[in-house]
Amino acid sequence: MRAIAIERFGGPNELKAMDLPRPRADRGEVLLRVVSAGVNPVDAMICAGGFDGLMPHDFPLIPGWDVAGSVEELGEGVSSVRKGDRVWALARKASIQWGCYAEYVAVPESSLAPMPAKLLFEEAAAMPLAGLTAYQCLSAMGGIGGGSRVLIHGAGGGVGHLAVQLARHAGAAVYATTGSDKLDFVFGLGAAGVIDYSREDFREAMGRLCPEGVDLVVDLVGGDVTAHSLEVLREDGRLISTVEEPDAEAAHKRGVRTRFLWAEADGEQLTHLAQLVDEKVLRPHVEKIYSLNDAAEAHRRVREGHTRGKLVLNL
Repeated sequence: MRAIAIERFGGPNELKAMDLPRPRADRGEVLLRVVSAGVNPVDAMICAGGFDGLMPHDFPLIPGWDVAGSVEELGEGVSSVRKGDRVWALARKASIQWGCYAEYVAVPESSLAPMPAKLLFEEAAAMPLAGLTAYQCLSAMGGIGGGSRVLIHGAGGGVGHLAVQLARHAGAAVYATTGSDKLDFVFGLGAAGVIDYSREDFREAMGRLCPEGVDLVVDLVGGDVTAHSLEVLREDGRLISTVEEPDAEAAHKRGVRTRFLWAEADGEQLTHLAQLVDEKVLRPHVEKIYSLNDAAEAHRRVREGHTRGKLVLNL
């Protein structure tokens, strides 16, 4: 099968077109014919060796965890889908090797769901990892509801722009940080207040916008942003980071709770997200669509860290 893969860790130039064996659907798995694959920052991190020692891997290594496509083959015991069904999935496995930058990928049945009827494949491929991450951040540690106050860091990116929409749908007042080039974009998603991090310290801005403190901070940035986010939480507020483990001792001193979140594949949650898309509550934004052979260019773009929404590869 046609695929883009690496034979050693490195930068985007290590991504090469290869002809590799077509995977099989083992028991409990579904073989998908890939139509589109999402491009995530984690893909570039994996190719650079950032997960070496954290997750097992083998070469040649095909990156990619986001997929939208059609069911090609059913493994033993699979009953929830049929050949030809349009599905999407977070195709992460315990070992990294056979990803979605290829004509075919095998995924666990529990990790996929029917695609939203109102999305193109290119749009659907932008959603699984980012959508599940956003959903799980907002539902963790008690979740949010009407009247909640939420601050989302990195609100113009893949996870962030979906988190803004989901939080607004839950009835929360949403505040957001982003770059100057995405201010109008994030306002358009429904944020009540948007802070240009390049011009203003978000702590000072939140002191003006929400002096009583927020109930939840979703940190998609890391570093000093994680540490300083403790200062804008109300008592017993929550900080959830997808980038690093927050300082538990500092959080305890301020009377707030923290968690590092690693998104899990979940077909039932993808089904719920599909319903929200079809109800016009949620919509992924795709900044650019690349051909599979231009995967290296897509990685260069995603490594810059300024993508508005998501990048996608089309096969």
